Amino acid sequence: MPGGRLTQQERQRIALGLAEGLAYAEIARRLERPTSTVTREVMRNGGPTAYRAEVAHRATEHRAHRRKQAASRGPAASAQAHGRDPEAVRAYEETLTTVFMQSGTPQMMARVMACLTISDTGSLTASELVQRLQVSPASVSKAVAFLESQDLVRRERDERRRDRYVVDDEVMYQAMMASARSTAQVAETARQGVGVLGAGTPAATRLENTARFLDFVSESLARAADQAREILHTRPAQPSGGPAASHSAAPADSLSVPQAESVSSGPAGPTVDH
Repeated sequence: MPGGRLTQQERQRIALGLAEGLAYAEIARRLERPTSTVTREVMRNGGPTAYRAEVAHRATEHRAHRRKQAASRGPAASAQAHGRDPEAVRAYEETLTTVFMQSGTPQMMARVMACLTISDTGSLTASELVQRLQVSPASVSKAVAFLESQDLVRRERDERRRDRYVVDDEVMYQAMMASARSTAQVAETARQGVGVLGAGTPAATRLENTARFLDFVSESLARAADQAREILHTRPAQPSGGPAASHSAAPADSLSVPQAESVSSGPAGPTVDH
């Protein structure tokens, strides 16, 4: 963290800034800290509405104590493959966790997701997650159940019949498709309100326009995810003798996006012309 760790006084100033409704960038400017430092501090300690300076300071001291305990168990505790810098890896894992949290993933679920994502195997057992994250088995179990429900993690059995939790190259595709399904569900619920509130009324018109907008977004997101998956995950075929064989897979930058339906905006809000 540039400039050293946040002090208790700086955390109190962060809490005051949040209470005043200041943006992270403004709070960071007043502290002469990077915006990312303030953002990470707030998001890993309850978010802007639940951040408490004293609680955050104690939590940070507790995490530092746990890291010291892990380091004291021997060099294997902090060893990294491929000559990686352990401190840089830890800092990046925290940053990735923060980004997942900002996208709406709860903190424990974000930590598990980040831990799996940066592992070379892309899979860990529950006990490995407990050891790496220094949390209880119950916390890991709850987090994994949530991630499985979102199709972000899948469960496999290894040769020792242990459950392994896996992320792979499909994780972002699965995340996008889950988002598309969620958006489509909101659209359908909005459309149901039209009949309840009476077609043609201002509230019903607003809900109808919302449903049409979200239908368009959901369909476009699903289509784009399918196209990206087909293009980016296609491995080039092995040359079989002809010069054309080496060009059997289209490059990613040749992706042609179908012409989308036109979107217009009427007096009651955005509508989609089909």
